[in-house]
Amino acid sequence: MTPMAAQASKVATAFETAAAANRAALIGYLPAGFPSVDGAIDAAVAMVRNGADIVEIGLPYTDPLMDGPVIQEAVHHALLGGVHVGDVLRTVEAVAGSGAAVLVMTYWNPVDHYGVEAFARDLASAGGSGLITPDLPPEEAGSWLDVAREHRLDPVFLVAPSSPDERIALISSVCRGFVYAASVMGVTGARTSVGAAASGLVARVRQHTTLPVAVGLGVSTGSQASEVASFADGVIVGSAFVKRLLGADDPASGAESVGRLAAELAAGVRR
Repeated sequence: MTPMAAQASKVATAFETAAAANRAALIGYLPAGFPSVDGAIDAAVAMVRNGADIVEIGLPYTDPLMDGPVIQEAVHHALLGGVHVGDVLRTVEAVAGSGAAVLVMTYWNPVDHYGVEAFARDLASAGGSGLITPDLPPEEAGSWLDVAREHRLDPVFLVAPSSPDERIALISSVCRGFVYAASVMGVTGARTSVGAAASGLVARVRQHTTLPVAVGLGVSTGSQASEVASFADGVIVGSAFVKRLLGADDPASGAESVGRLAAELAAGVRR
């Protein structure tokens, strides 16, 4: 292994830095292109400036089966605005320039259509750290895993409370950076409480990997972030951030609201 290949990814470094501070990492999600390409960049940068360690940039897609109504609405507006993969990569580059590790969250079809090798090359060139692929089974991920390794990108896959142990072992074995643990079954969206199965799922994942385990789907407040941070290595927040942009009067106030929420959540993971 060459020295460059042996270097820790920005995602791994973010988790290591958080662990050294005896806290969980804060991971925020926003879709590219909403309320505009520049508006999404401003909001994501505000997220980083207020304590987010890692940012997920969503690639808008016409058939977002796993996304709840909040994210679906934002993605719909982004697609109506003509957002494309080039805009996603520009967003990644701008947000990575703010110092955070940046991953793209996407369904597999747009990557396959773009070209797996070309997408990996262009994502790495933009400063991206990896890809989260909620609908790509590990058994069908061989081409992606090969080019991800070549371009030093972290492939991140999801486990769920319904995942049997053998499935968790398989998924964890192909992940790099972290394992994404969905705290509840169903589509994304902020909830009044985090799924009760979340802590048990994290414990099950840790039986099969030494990678950090981050919990997503449902976190929306500082107190919930604190709860999840007590048993997980990372706290993922998406719909709550998107909701701030949807409810804003203009892009500037939306970015400011996203920053305020990031600060609340960052305080939560530090409790």
